[in-house]
Amino acid sequence: MRKLIYAMNLTLDGYVAAPGDDIGWSGPPSPELFQWWLEHEEANSLSLYGRKLWETMNSYWPTGDQQPGATPAQIAFARNWRETPKVVFSSTIDKVEGNARLVTADATAEITRLRAEDGGPMTIGGATLAGAAIRAGLIDEYAIVAHPVMVGGGTPFFAALDGWVELDLLETRTFPGGVVLTRYRTRR
Repeated sequence: MRKLIYAMNLTLDGYVAAPGDDIGWSGPPSPELFQWWLEHEEANSLSLYGRKLWETMNSYWPTGDQQPGATPAQIAFARNWRETPKVVFSSTIDKVEGNARLVTADATAEITRLRAEDGGPMTIGGATLAGAAIRAGLIDEYAIVAHPVMVGGGTPFFAALDGWVELDLLETRTFPGGVVLTRYRTRR
């Protein structure tokens, strides 16, 4: 069975995007934080994306290694992003490009099927998609990258839950700029 990891940047008050889908508060990341994200993604064998996060990532990373001034870590991230298989969940787009496939049917059923397969860890990104996986009890690990900013509203990291989810602390790490990574494992 594969492990499913939900990892995203969020504000101190718990949002992955401010009103209007603004994520400007999250970047650019320090070289240390970017290196953590690179290592996190290199350990991943399959990426699951909701539509909004897919569109954000796909607007930059297919050619991120060709951008002027790209660092070695950014070049490695772009290459890894292109090579890692992706599943995009959306009922509003017609197609996806590159190393991705589109799922328009029941996301929870498809994530359950993928999680039951043999293989390396999967990551899930996009608060709406992850919220469905959380409610279905499919998330094995959370990586919360909290930035020292509050935006007062927007898209929450955690969707409303039907019950408690108990967690065990795996790691806490501080990055320059007061960014704090906290990793938890779901207690089963």
